[in-house]
Amino acid sequence: MTKTIGIAGLGWLGKPLANKLAVLGYAVKGTVTSREKATQLQQKGINAFYLEITETGLEGEPQGFLKNVDTLIVMIPPGLRRNTGADYVMKMTHFLQCIETAQVLNCIYISSTSVYGDEQGIVTEKDAPKPENEAGRQLAQVEQLFFTSNAKTTVVRFGGLLGGSRQPARYLAGRKDLSGANAPVNLIHRKDCIRIITEILKQDAYGHIFNAVHPQHPTKETYYTEKTKELGLETPHFAKNTDELYKQVDSVNLEQVLGYTFSSDI
Repeated sequence: MTKTIGIAGLGWLGKPLANKLAVLGYAVKGTVTSREKATQLQQKGINAFYLEITETGLEGEPQGFLKNVDTLIVMIPPGLRRNTGADYVMKMTHFLQCIETAQVLNCIYISSTSVYGDEQGIVTEKDAPKPENEAGRQLAQVEQLFFTSNAKTTVVRFGGLLGGSRQPARYLAGRKDLSGANAPVNLIHRKDCIRIITEILKQDAYGHIFNAVHPQHPTKETYYTEKTKELGLETPHFAKNTDELYKQVDSVNLEQVLGYTFSSDI
């Protein structure tokens, strides 16, 4: 029987993931945050549903989206970078109630390496997160909500995302006195994001945490200087500070559990 995969969040990563999974033979459903987007995607043959998750509950078609879903991939970011005071934990609590009512068997929750703090240094999945900011704290709480839910859950902590038109070097080009010159980059290409999620599905690898970060960690100064030059942009300038704290996010589970090797450079 064909497995039905639900993707909560058909965005920069969710949409190409949906296309890949459809090619592999999965039945795929997904959500977007407006009725207009859902209609546009439906006209293109994509099984899209409108779903808006708020602090007071869910709007749209959560029951229709979750109906007959075997595995749910949740890639809804906390959206807390602008210090809006949003309660992401409350939003995901509402969503989880709906997930449990629909009796979804498996979940892949997409988290972030921001659950680790800079003072933690080199970390793997064996290290307990010590988040330093509100987004990291709420992500860590939501991870635990999913782990204690009725669905078998795997958490994937992605590093900084790149691929397609998304290249972090563009945002730093020409900037002055940047901090973190000696800090290692923790990045991952979209192609590897998609392959890792696909392997989790293929291998039914639930009940795990995966730090999804490329194993190469050049310093920020080295990486962004080289990348801006490749792109023909003005190189950034980093302030020198040898007392910086940093984190380097590594993975033991990608290889040990999935047998995964990275295919794309950063």
